Amino acid sequence: MPLPRLMVIAKAPVAGRSKTRLCPPCSPEQAAELAEAALVDTLDAVSRTDCGGRTIVLEGAPGDWLPEGFDIIPQVEGGLDDRLAGAFSQIGGPALLIGMDTPQVDPGLLEDSLSRMDGSDDAVLGLCPDGGYWAIGMNEFHPGAFDRVPMSTERTGEIQLERLRELGLSVGMLPEVGDIDYFEDARLVAREFPDSAFGDAVRRMEANLCPS
Repeated sequence: MPLPRLMVIAKAPVAGRSKTRLCPPCSPEQAAELAEAALVDTLDAVSRTDCGGRTIVLEGAPGDWLPEGFDIIPQVEGGLDDRLAGAFSQIGGPALLIGMDTPQVDPGLLEDSLSRMDGSDDAVLGLCPDGGYWAIGMNEFHPGAFDRVPMSTERTGEIQLERLRELGLSVGMLPEVGDIDYFEDARLVAREFPDSAFGDAVRRMEANLCPS
């Protein structure tokens, strides 16, 4: 079986549009800076991962944060469920999709995740502690895979898993990874991964945060 393609679904980091749940204590400009740092770390990890190709599924315009070697496809219109379905439909399969909210991922984790898609499982899913999920992969696109899955709730991951199984897919579970929604999440990741671009960005701005 060919190695799956790695996809990153992302927004171009723009003040006022990126990581708005970090505000406060971050200003919109600081939130965009953290979003860019998270994207830099995520794309670097994907660049160093052995896979069947790299794609960024992008809302907005690419910037100098985008390394060479990535295909760019635009996000489709609609909610996150529509955009996820659109990404998989454009790629076909097999593919593993991650977001830009887990800058702590590394090539080892990504390669282990891809290896779960060697034919023993039809799909893989990596849950987050807050009830969402950080990664989803399918060996082929299944229309309806995201139907009736509410996004950004404490049951999103659970319902997504149920939906995949409703389609008759065997689902391999990936390690749980925490994502970054609020500034305390950012602090935790920065402490755990201090030598990252994201860790540097958090440390630079901690003394200059807006009052809560």
